[in-house]
Amino acid sequence: MQFAQALLTKKQSGLIPVIPDIKCISPKTGDLLRGRDPLAAVKLLEEAGAPALSVVTEQRYFGGSIKLLEKIAAVTALPLLRKDFIGSTDDLKITKDCGAAAILLICAKLPPAKLSRLYEQALQMGLEPLVETHTKEEMNFAAGIGAKLIGINNRDITDLEKDHGTVNNTRLLAASKPANALLISESAIQTSADARAAIDAGADAVLVGTAIWQAEDMRKCFLAFSNMGE
Repeated sequence: MQFAQALLTKKQSGLIPVIPDIKCISPKTGDLLRGRDPLAAVKLLEEAGAPALSVVTEQRYFGGSIKLLEKIAAVTALPLLRKDFIGSTDDLKITKDCGAAAILLICAKLPPAKLSRLYEQALQMGLEPLVETHTKEEMNFAAGIGAKLIGINNRDITDLEKDHGTVNNTRLLAASKPANALLISESAIQTSADARAAIDAGADAVLVGTAIWQAEDMRKCFLAFSNMGE
């Protein structure tokens, strides 16, 4: 199943589509794995009902790797989003070869012309490009290139998401999303109330990483975000 379709199917079931972020390190809070096996977490979250997964492959700041993406693709049939500072056609090819279904293209990290080119190349390769925005200008740009998957990063990726952003950024930008686009609220979603606020503001799905990894019970936390838990 495609990445976007998996989210829509979950939404149509009456649940919040929650995309767990498989992330080894948070520049803001530190080591997230704490000795745990990310592949075991993948299986746990898949069994809990995750519609899709995000895999951070950036190594320097987030501790990820292409190898991790390959290993996760080998143990799950869920559609995968590769999160990294993508900047070349080769990055797209590697992503496709590793088994990901979607690729993150960050407005704040790419010149507009280059992002537009990579967006079209991703589509040609059969990858679903998720265009990440943080400002209204970036949202307008995403709409202008016809993006069908748009992310709103509630934090500032140029500061490695160390700022104190909140879902208020989703509230500010969601009204500007194109009518035919699927909107994902990313980062700073710490509680199920945050997730609900993002959906109420106009997001179709939420991407949650740190809160799930820091929870005592990852499964229970995921279900709470999905409105299935307590």
